[in-house]
Amino acid sequence: MRVLVSRLIPGCLAVLLTIGAVGCATKSGSGTGEELLANEERIPDQAIRERAPLDLGTPVTRTSPGMRAELSARNATGAERSALPDVLFDFDRATLRIDALPLLDANAKLLANEGAKRILLEGRGDEMGTSAYNLVLGERRAQAVRSYLKQLGLDIDLRTTSYGKDRPLCFEHQQDCWQKNRSVHFVVKE
Repeated sequence: MRVLVSRLIPGCLAVLLTIGAVGCATKSGSGTGEELLANEERIPDQAIRERAPLDLGTPVTRTSPGMRAELSARNATGAERSALPDVLFDFDRATLRIDALPLLDANAKLLANEGAKRILLEGRGDEMGTSAYNLVLGERRAQAVRSYLKQLGLDIDLRTTSYGKDRPLCFEHQQDCWQKNRSVHFVVKE
């Protein structure tokens, strides 16, 4: 009997240690992980990640000269075609900046004095993120400007649209240009 017990104890200990090691390995994260994937909640990455600006001597553009000319022609408003300055926004934000409020006050006063009847507010985004994301962000920016102008009591037909990143006002691949595209542009229709 003693021989039987002396043979069983080491065998049982080996089995128990193997079971314990396998159980601990899957719980501690040192397993393959496949057994946890089905129950794991995934959190997606942020919609946009800002890239560090390139440190190049000359501005870099990701758009060919022919495409820039075509986009400029399609973009009927253009940055230089309006006397009203654009409202700039921070990266990945649709809230009005403090420095935008005096600009919006001046634009509202000018529009009221000139008797403008209809204004189109064009929201835009920079080249970061997807086209769909920037369309929504541009619309939220235009709506923020519209809401502020309405709060000021501007009684004009204010319409909004979003071009996202598809109709940029600036084509260079650098920080200053991205900032120009994070904007709402005023277009006086009547």
